[in-house]
Amino acid sequence: MKMKTLRALTLTLVAAACFGIAAAQGLRAEIGKPLQQASDLLRAGKAREALVKVAEAERVSNRSANEQLTIDRMKAAAAQRAGDNATAIQALEAIAGKVGKNEIGAIAEQLASAYAQVRNNAKSTEWMNRAKQAGNNSATIQQLEKYLLGASGDFAAIARDAQAAVTASEKAGQRPGEGDLLRLQDAQARLGNTTAQVATLERLLLNYPKKDYWATYLGRLPRKSGFSPRFELDVLRLRLATDTLTSTNEYMEMAQLSLQAGLPAEAQRVIDQGYKAGALGTGAEAARHQRLRDLAVRQLAESKTGIAGQASEAANRAEGDTLVKVGYAYVSMGQADRGIELIEQGIAKGKLRYPEDAKLRLGMAQLQQNGKRSAAIQTLRSVRGGEGAADIARLWTVAGSP
Repeated sequence: MKMKTLRALTLTLVAAACFGIAAAQGLRAEIGKPLQQASDLLRAGKAREALVKVAEAERVSNRSANEQLTIDRMKAAAAQRAGDNATAIQALEAIAGKVGKNEIGAIAEQLASAYAQVRNNAKSTEWMNRAKQAGNNSATIQQLEKYLLGASGDFAAIARDAQAAVTASEKAGQRPGEGDLLRLQDAQARLGNTTAQVATLERLLLNYPKKDYWATYLGRLPRKSGFSPRFELDVLRLRLATDTLTSTNEYMEMAQLSLQAGLPAEAQRVIDQGYKAGALGTGAEAARHQRLRDLAVRQLAESKTGIAGQASEAANRAEGDTLVKVGYAYVSMGQADRGIELIEQGIAKGKLRYPEDAKLRLGMAQLQQNGKRSAAIQTLRSVRGGEGAADIARLWTVAGSP
């Protein structure tokens, strides 16, 4: 929680019960009148002038306990509004020593917030704990607790607290708070728990698919333990889909990998986007970019001529991998229906080298079919395995379509 937020919370807490207190019973006129004037000045946003009126009331001798308590309440409100934290804290502590059990929780909350405002975290923690002991576990106390925990540098405790908040949200069927996931990820990073950090980053991305989170996570994913290099092109596909593929080398690499995978239609699409983005077609390597573009165009023409024959040949094979590959080539050409048909035939044939990869391709193909997103999500969620297929599948459930 930022200090500005703390200040706003404290202002609200202190002032809420103080306006109109000059009308309290048992005040002598020489005390009640300046306090009422102080209340009016506070309402008008004139906190320093209000403090002058409070001082006038405090100069009256032989004040009763009730009169002093009323003065302290108005002093706390005016001082906090004026930014005089020391005076506000002095007044609040005086109040805390006089109120009963029913009110101490609220006063302790005000003091905890005020001490946090002046960055006295030890005293803030002390009063926060008193507020909780009095049964006050308000939203302000919860925010303050997170702030103090973060300021303590106890990252193991921060991780436990943030994990508890995330788990509670998920058990309640709610989306975890973005702030809780960020706190958890940061604490795990500071503790050197890279595996847990990456897992939390994925949860952050799946719940809040922002461009910055995509860039960070996809940059880390190829280094994840057990992640297979055969999914290198898949990572680049996700980067292209999430607008995090930016450099000339990345466009060139993706286009070349697409050609190697027998997907010239995809390669041409990537190159065209690279030209449109200004990453290709300029600079000293412009001629090289054009050669790659020409190669993609030539291979695409050849592929369109021969793909029907490839499909027939694949159907006669004992294994289903070739059908899956040809099917996805059809999908890349914009013929999703025909491609899905072949991929499903390949999966049904069996004897697949990588069965989970085939399901991933089916789900990615279904994403490109009109009205088939729900089926695509179901397929993608069924993908298992620790080599990368399941990771890629989960990401496509939020990324859109290849």
